[in-house]
Amino acid sequence: MMSAHPPVGGLLREWRQRRRMSQLELACQADISTRHLSFLETGRAQPSREMVLHLAERLDVPLRDRNQLLVAAGFAPLYPERSLDDPALAAARRAVDLVLAGHEPYPAVAIDRHWTLVAANGAIGPLLAGAAPALLRPPINVLHLSLHPQGLAPRIENAAEWRAHLLARLRRQIEVSADPVLVKLLEDLSRYPPPPEAARRPEPGREPSPVAIAVPLRLRTEHGVLSFLSTTMVFGTPVDVTLSELAVESFFPADQATADALRAR
Repeated sequence: MMSAHPPVGGLLREWRQRRRMSQLELACQADISTRHLSFLETGRAQPSREMVLHLAERLDVPLRDRNQLLVAAGFAPLYPERSLDDPALAAARRAVDLVLAGHEPYPAVAIDRHWTLVAANGAIGPLLAGAAPALLRPPINVLHLSLHPQGLAPRIENAAEWRAHLLARLRRQIEVSADPVLVKLLEDLSRYPPPPEAARRPEPGREPSPVAIAVPLRLRTEHGVLSFLSTTMVFGTPVDVTLSELAVESFFPADQATADALRAR
């Protein structure tokens, strides 16, 4: 019978090419011969379970796709994919909740691999004022909410700069994961109208620093323009698919006026 899964050799070749590695480079890193690697990629040799995992590690293949490689090679998946409500992930979920709560009064969110909102702290709500109700109905996609003309985009002072930053980040994520859902998300976001010229100009009195350290998010609110720098936290050495794809985005004040406004609120 024909296998319903693509050949493992073809998948390995795709991941190698995606990482812009030659056969020689991968063979050296994996400590195997280029001839053996060539045989694996063309199907003239079948990899063992250990070899699949070994090559996947050298290629930095996401856990979800390592399972696909294993199945294509005729082995059972290794990495479980649990719900965040699963008791096995209770400690991780508590850690996320602690980070979110501990970051207040500054905003923070937890998102999955498709930028779907998983959790948020209490500082996020007031920043979403004015967004269309449809964009706030679960499941909430954080990128759609940020860049949609009826979302946060009209209130982002540096909308063009922030949009370019988010789309570049999404493109890098697609390059790493080749996730078709993210490809569709990028297509949808790219169709949104570009920010108006007014949103491209710096806010009067807040010209960009000549020595910029990061792209800020400058958001107009009832408390004035709040300026944030963002950081991303992920779990180290995860062996669960869901946990490996979870990220916490934390926003820090980029200036003293923002810090004072958030503390006062």
